[in-house]
Amino acid sequence: MSLEVSIRAERFEIAGGFRISRETRTHAQVVVVTLRDGAHAGHGECVPYPRYGESLESVQAQIEAVVPDLKNGLTRDRLLGAMPAGAARNAVDCALWDLDAKRAGKRAHELAGAAALHPVTTAFTISVDTPEAMAEKTRAAAHRPLLKIKLAGPGDDARIAAVRAAAPDSTLIVDANEAWDESCFETNMAACEAAGVALIEQPLPSADDGLLAGLERRVTICADESLHPGSGIDGLKARYDAVNIKLDKAGGLTAALELVKAARAADLKIMVGCMLGTSLAMAPAVLIAQAADYVDLDGPLLLAEDRMPGLRFEGSTLFPPEPELWG
Repeated sequence: MSLEVSIRAERFEIAGGFRISRETRTHAQVVVVTLRDGAHAGHGECVPYPRYGESLESVQAQIEAVVPDLKNGLTRDRLLGAMPAGAARNAVDCALWDLDAKRAGKRAHELAGAAALHPVTTAFTISVDTPEAMAEKTRAAAHRPLLKIKLAGPGDDARIAAVRAAAPDSTLIVDANEAWDESCFETNMAACEAAGVALIEQPLPSADDGLLAGLERRVTICADESLHPGSGIDGLKARYDAVNIKLDKAGGLTAALELVKAARAADLKIMVGCMLGTSLAMAPAVLIAQAADYVDLDGPLLLAEDRMPGLRFEGSTLFPPEPELWG
């Protein structure tokens, strides 16, 4: 049966913009892959990650290179060897999962051998800014049970204190995006401990995270950028207590499911994260969220307008995708 492959770039406005330690964005830029066999269609979305040299153009070129293989019946298992880990493979892999589910008349979780999906509580992200501006944004979100706070390095102790005062009842996780160094590490760690922060994501640059080895970690430390695309979790246990599994870095749902098994075997906690994408990018990650200790799949909540149909959110409760969206 012939397969039609569509690759397109799309832009979605971010409500109020989005700022982390490295960059500021006004739009989410995504690449969508659609596979059609005439009777069925499978969709997958990815977000190119500049941190690893990805762009809309490079990701689309990577996908174009495997179009002949896809038309010749490339499977999810064989895809792992046909493309490197990263955003491009993620879009193709998720489209194949969706197409396979539609062809089989089953849901993706059934194909994965998993139980029926249940709703999960997702974090809601507060972008980095001045302590005063972050406190204002936090007060507006203080009803949410789990908040993810973006940080930037020096001055984070004041940001953490301001956010905690604005949301005294929310569980806080913070993400430094590699912005801390020896000049502020101890101060910021102490501020996190004083505020009862549950988890600190990637405090140090991945090249310098050896400083975490042997450290008495009174707050859970989670690897994000230190879990590089295509790499396993070997060696992370000495420096981290948890790993953030993102489909765009793992290179798809197939590889992410294997990372979950490896993390559990290593007694590491699991966080499932996302890039700034739409509901189509989040939907496959809901399978990973079933086994996660922390869920951060709030991409659609940060957009001015999500794609339709999208995921259903009730506050911070994220419901599994309907077949019309994915899987």
